[in-house]
Parts: sequence; structure tokens; C-alpha cells
Amino acid sequence: MSDYTPLFQMTDRIMNLVAAICEQVGRITVLSHGNLNPHLRKENRIKTIHSSLAIEHNSLSLEQVTAILNGKRILGNPNEIREVRNAYDTYEMMLTLATYSVKDLLKAHQAMMAGLIPENGKFRSGGVGVFDGDVVIHLAPPAALVPGQIQDLFDWYQTSEMHPLIRSAIFHYEFEFIHPFADGNGRMGRFWHSLLLGHWNEIFYWLPIEELIRSRQKEYYEALGRSDKAGESSAFVEFMLKVILDTLKEIIIIELKLIHDFAIKWIVKFRTPKVSYIELLDHFMADDCQSLGFEMDCGHAFSARYGNAFNDYNALKRVINDITDVSLLGSAIYSKWRYFNHWAEDSKGILAFENRTWFYIALKRLEVLSKESSF
Repeated sequence: MSDYTPLFQMTDRIMNLVAAICEQVGRITVLSHGNLNPHLRKENRIKTIHSSLAIEHNSLSLEQVTAILNGKRILGNPNEIREVRNAYDTYEMMLTLATYSVKDLLKAHQAMMAGLIPENGKFRSGGVGVFDGDVVIHLAPPAALVPGQIQDLFDWYQTSEMHPLIRSAIFHYEFEFIHPFADGNGRMGRFWHSLLLGHWNEIFYWLPIEELIRSRQKEYYEALGRSDKAGESSAFVEFMLKVILDTLKEIIIIELKLIHDFAIKWIVKFRTPKVSYIELLDHFMADDCQSLGFEMDCGHAFSARYGNAFNDYNALKRVINDITDVSLLGSAIYSKWRYFNHWAEDSKGILAFENRTWFYIALKRLEVLSKESSF
């Protein structure tokens, strides 16, 4: 094993960004029990594919990419359509790939570039450069050096004790500097960065980081350029950490809006005087709760913290303003509903004043907690 170590200068800003990202990851973990809403996962994956390819000048719109991935036929450049399908297949492989395996890197590149370039799944055999118009802004190392440099990069990543947030961004920069493939280096660098982050925390498998990179594409290339000029990667690392932090903040806002919409929807139902018990016990409540990551635990966690408030609306009223945990309250609502849906001798009991009042109080608090400014 070589003694290769990428050049990198730690800064106070980088340390502060890492701390802020870890705080946001903790918030999402509490909010969604570490699992993003399944619908949000699918949306994010589509956004990721669209944005990563758009950075590489694929002209298909988000709507067209969505249609392709839903099995619909569209009019478009056949190569661009192939890029979308290839990217989808590659991202579907993500959870099966070994983060430190050069063999798996080549396997992913083969899937990403199949039918697009002859050298798919192989390191480049010739020289490449990065151009801004007709001007060369980066000349990659000779092709003969690529296999050894990539292996050194993987070995360094596996043994480094740096925080994964920093380490993965350095990897991304060094990967783009080496430019190991004839084509597809940008999309593969971003893909492997997400893979490395997902290995640290699974939520990163589903974050659309590429969407923010695309919206800041000029800054992305400027950060690469500044690091090239400085001969070390701190400028690029700072940029990527800021993108990750902003992506996490956006995801939290989206998650909270979904919970807020859920609360309002069911508040209306529980306060409607002539609502039928069948409408209140409809399976859509379970579908909504499960999609939001709420857990059905028969109210044990809620009761452990708030005692009889799970069973009695007056007790709930006394502690309601002390409740600040969105997931705990959502899971209590789901568990209470499940009791009437599944175990109660008379499911119509959900219509009783004291039970409807309990749900109303709990849902109103959930509405307040799920406002963006409350989290």
C-alpha cells in the first residue's frame, strides 16, 4: 500500500459545517426514524438523476425523466433517453456496491455508460482534459497512471480517520482531478460521493444533493478550479459541505410540510360533526402514518413519558404544550387510531366526545410542531 495522502487544509468553516450537518442529520433521524418518506425517496431519486445528467448537458426536462422512469415513451434524443435509463439502473445498484472496491466502481461505470461510449466499465486509454469553451482548464494525469491513482485513493479513503463528510468530499475532488474515464467522470464522481455518504448514514442514499449542485453549477466548477489552483481540496470540500447542509435543510422543510398537511387533513375529519366512524377508521390513516415514518407501538413510548395522557384527553390537555417530539406524537396518534381500528370491542367508540377530543388536541399540537419555524 502506498503512502498517498491527498493535500487538504482543515478550516474553521469546514469544522462548523460538519457540526451543522451532523445536527441536521440528527433532526431528520428523529423526525423520520432515519427513513425518508417512501414517496419522497422516489421523488428525490428522480431529481438526482435529472440533475446529475443536466449538469452534463442532458436536455431532458424533469417531467420527461419522470415519464421515462415510469415506463412511458417520450420524444427525445435516443442517447439522452439512454443516459436516463442507465443512470436509473446504476442508482438502483447503489446498495449492492462495495464502497472501497475498484471493481465495483468499474461495474457502476459500465452500467452508467453502457451503449454510450466504447470504454464503458474501463479506465480511459488516452489523455483527457476539462474545457471551458476552447480553453483547457484541467489536464488530467496520463492514462497509464490512472489505475494506480484510483487504487491509492480507495486505499487512503478506507484507512483515513477523517470524518466521512470531509473524507468523501476530498474523494470527490481527487476523483475529478484524476478523471479516470473517457466520459462520465462527473456523474460517477457525484454518484460515488453519495455512495460513500450513504455508507456513513443511510439517509444520504436518498438525498438529491445533485439538484443543489445543478442550481449552483457555476460555483461547483469554480470550487474545483480554486482547489486546482491552490493544489489542495479545501475550497471544494467547503462548497460540497454547504450543498449537503442546504439539501438537508430543504428535506426537513419538505418532511415537516407533509406532516403539517397530514395534521390539517385529519383535524378537519375529527372536528366534522356528522363524520362517520367508517371515515375516521379508513385505512388511509394507516397509510398516511406509515408513509410519514410514524410507528405503531400501542402508545408505550408516549405513555412512558406522559403517563395517562395517551388514554385521557384531560390528561393530554395538561401536558400538550410540553410535547415537542413530532415523531413521538405522530406515533401516539397512529397507535391510538390503531386501537379503535383493530382492538376495540366497539370501533364506533372513536366517535365518542372524549376520543374525538383527544385526537383533535393531539393533531392540533402536531400541526403547530410541524410548522417550519417550530423545528
